[in-house]
Amino acid sequence: MPDEHTPRQNRILATLPAADYQRLLPHLELVEMGLGHSVYESGERLQYLYFPIEGIVSLLYVTQNGSSAELAVVGREGMIGVALFMGGETTPNRAVVQSACKAYRLPAAVLKAHFAEGGAVQLVLLKFTQALITQISQTAVCNLHHSLDEQLCRWLLLSLDRLPDNNLQMTQELIANMLGVRRQGVTESAGKLERDGLIRYSRGLITVLDRAGLEKRACECYSVVNLETARLLPETAEAAAEI
Repeated sequence: MPDEHTPRQNRILATLPAADYQRLLPHLELVEMGLGHSVYESGERLQYLYFPIEGIVSLLYVTQNGSSAELAVVGREGMIGVALFMGGETTPNRAVVQSACKAYRLPAAVLKAHFAEGGAVQLVLLKFTQALITQISQTAVCNLHHSLDEQLCRWLLLSLDRLPDNNLQMTQELIANMLGVRRQGVTESAGKLERDGLIRYSRGLITVLDRAGLEKRACECYSVVNLETARLLPETAEAAAEI
């Protein structure tokens, strides 16, 4: 693995005091996960906690007939495996890599031991959980009360916040699966954004040309999630310098 990668590129790990971080460091292992990789499946016992340093992981709910809908997206601001320290061990959701991901994984037993001690590790993980709950709740509100155009803008912005540039590799069919809507609806909404000069779409590659315009078209759900995440997990100067 390249030497330039460091656990401190993850916002949760960057937030920890030096002593707590050093105690976790020997147990952290860098792993790479490609597009479509399943981090965990519904009902699967979780063996590791994952701290992404780049890429995006989608938390999905899959119905019995195979339909799916995205509950939240997680990047370097967070972690995958909340059930491990919330007492559940398993979860009815799936976690799937949406954009090629590098992450540091921590064995479940190590995480549980540190969480049980309380202190900074427990506090920052609970703060992230609150931010995640906010995102899941806001997604439910958005899907119920806002137009598909607004939902698509919210989804694009949340994804872009977790990527290094304005390009997102994603087909319209996959976006429809994430939003739990018909592909035709996504095609129409994306077409409007493209005609208005906000995005460019070509062969599965979405390029955002006017982010400010996209933010104006999005509903308030994006700013609610963004502000709550920034409040609970502020970017540290150390983490920003290591990106």
